[in-house]
Amino acid sequence: MKSGSRLEQVLRSGAFAVTGELGPPKSGNPEVVREKARLLKGKVDAVNITDCQTAIVRMSSIGAGLLTQAEGVEPVIQMTCRDRNRIGMQSDILGASALGLKNLLCLTGDHQKFGNHPGAKGVFDMDSIQLLGMMREMRDEKRFQCGEAIKSHEPRLFLGCAANPFAGPNEAARAARLAKKASNGADFVQTQIIYNVERFAKFMTAVRDLGLDEKLFILAGVTPPRSLGMARYMKNFVPGLDVTDESNRLGVSMTLPTGTTFSAAVSSGHTDLSTASTTDDASYGVGISQPLLRNARPAANLAAVRQAALDVQSTEYELRGFVESLVARVESAYWDFALAERQIGIYKESLRLAETQLVETQERIAVGRLAETEL
Repeated sequence: MKSGSRLEQVLRSGAFAVTGELGPPKSGNPEVVREKARLLKGKVDAVNITDCQTAIVRMSSIGAGLLTQAEGVEPVIQMTCRDRNRIGMQSDILGASALGLKNLLCLTGDHQKFGNHPGAKGVFDMDSIQLLGMMREMRDEKRFQCGEAIKSHEPRLFLGCAANPFAGPNEAARAARLAKKASNGADFVQTQIIYNVERFAKFMTAVRDLGLDEKLFILAGVTPPRSLGMARYMKNFVPGLDVTDESNRLGVSMTLPTGTTFSAAVSSGHTDLSTASTTDDASYGVGISQPLLRNARPAANLAAVRQAALDVQSTEYELRGFVESLVARVESAYWDFALAERQIGIYKESLRLAETQLVETQERIAVGRLAETEL
């Protein structure tokens, strides 16, 4: 055992491991974390605590991880290379280890321009592959990245990484990148959300060809879309996802008071999510509610209302995401303009100084205090 964490024990036992995700709040309210942890308790083997995901300022992963652990849920803290240099990262890991945290997911991190501080300076002192190597050296070789020895209490962490089977240029290249992470110390990998199973199968073939399935534990990412609106949002606005353009079906299944089970499903009628309109959510509601009302009456009507609420929520989520993305682009353009304007001012001042020096030099030449050959 490298860390003795619950996640490591489950994976090494050969059991099917399930992890979840907990996003810390954009505040210092500990109850938000505790409430989410209670919802996950008993349902997952460990839970990822994101590190300012999408470059938006939130409670730290280590702080939220401690709150989660106190609720009886094992955390997998995350660390990105965007916000810290190698000194800060090693310091934080020593602190996390001292506080009893045992799982670490190493990430490069989303670029700061996608977050709520687009004018911030990204550190990127190293990338996730180098971060893994540094963490492995601290754990296994008991030394800091500079070569200095860790005399005692080295951080014993179960090291994880992320992999996106759907990024370019192809599945074989993505497997080769994962191989670098495995050779640098990754014990497990969590993949991007999988909707294109065919491409994921090709990725796994390349992974097995490199023998990576025997070198690290592979956890496939799964997120069921709540509605057509959510699927459309992920396809159009979330980079790195491959949401397929198959005909989508939305189903409702419930147990009636009589003890029998009733199911209904309707087809979206679309072969391409990009052609779907906002009216489709309403047509889903009608398509489901009519057969439900005929067969299940009050209970089915409640299900249709709940589904309609989910559709409205997903549409609102999509609109909010679009607005936030637009605001981020405007803010980024503003800071780019401000920086360019400042640079222009610096250039103008430099030009003014050069002109002044030229005039002074010409005056010295004119009075014979400076020979032209000295220029």
